[in-house]
Amino acid sequence: MKTSPILAVFLSLLFLSLPACQTQEGQSEGGQHKIVVTSPKVKDVTLTQQYVCQIRSKRNIKVRAMQNGYLEEIKIKEGQAVKKGEVLFQILPTLYKAKLAAEQAEAQLAQLELNNTKRLCEQKVVSIQEVMLYEAKLAKALAKVELSKAELKFTTVTAPYEGIIDKLLVQHGSLIKEGDDLTTLSDNSVMWVYFNVPEKQYIEYKASSLRDRQAQRIELLLADGSKFQQRGHLGAIEAQFNNETGNIPFRADFPNPDALLRHGMTGSILVHSPLHNAIVIPQRATFEVLDKQYVFVLDKNDVVHQREIAIRNELDNIYVIQSGLDAHDRIIFEGIRQVRDGEKLVEYEFRSPDQVIANQKYHAE
Repeated sequence: MKTSPILAVFLSLLFLSLPACQTQEGQSEGGQHKIVVTSPKVKDVTLTQQYVCQIRSKRNIKVRAMQNGYLEEIKIKEGQAVKKGEVLFQILPTLYKAKLAAEQAEAQLAQLELNNTKRLCEQKVVSIQEVMLYEAKLAKALAKVELSKAELKFTTVTAPYEGIIDKLLVQHGSLIKEGDDLTTLSDNSVMWVYFNVPEKQYIEYKASSLRDRQAQRIELLLADGSKFQQRGHLGAIEAQFNNETGNIPFRADFPNPDALLRHGMTGSILVHSPLHNAIVIPQRATFEVLDKQYVFVLDKNDVVHQREIAIRNELDNIYVIQSGLDAHDRIIFEGIRQVRDGEKLVEYEFRSPDQVIANQKYHAE
């Protein structure tokens, strides 16, 4: 059965003519929430600081030629893992072999001259000074032999430690000069991860106890958002601050057994630090006015007072308080929009901080 247009208009006018108080009372009865009061909780928490970082190899060096000559042989490939002492490059050694042979011949001649002089000295033909002169001549010749051996050895370029070869900077047959870069070798067994720490946090770190420092956990967040499986430890703090940024570089060391990390990668460092006897409150108990955080505090007479607080850190649904509250205060947890500064509460419910903090993760703003 359809309602006539005249009846519809009549019903609308009748609804609008109801007293406003009745509508407001219905909303009040259905929308009014109970005021809940709680207290700050003192507990041990873990604070997490995140820093952008740069990942560096423990050792990353340029492999350079130590002798002049033609590059006779390249024994490695780009990206190859090499062992300590493994041959990387061979420079044509012909000239250095010939020089070594000549120096060895000079040393043999000097030895013969010395032996002959000693016999003459025994026969009183020459003085002992003559013997000493030929001994010096032999020592000089032997030193030249050792130098030639070293020069010949330098024509074979070997890996000073175990690592990974980077891009090859020369080609077979190239004319090499002493000091030319041949490639780069990275030792990725342990990675050095550098991150910049502001002065305030540096002072907090130095003021913490040795036990708290040792209890720190350092994790590495990779570029794809995943966490590196190995945990790190603080390896070093550099000597001075950057005057332009106000930061000081820290270094965390991470073992890299699977060779996942490479020199030049980026990521984020997560430093988890324990904080003992911290004062925490639910985030829902706070409100913001002009970029400042406040709570409503009840005095002993149940009168509401607005109080500014300083927040040290933000955790999951709770704030760690720097100043403004202590464990004996009572704060309004639910119903902060229903009270005013200076108002006296007549009816409210008190919930223990243990109950409120434990249930925070189940509540939404």
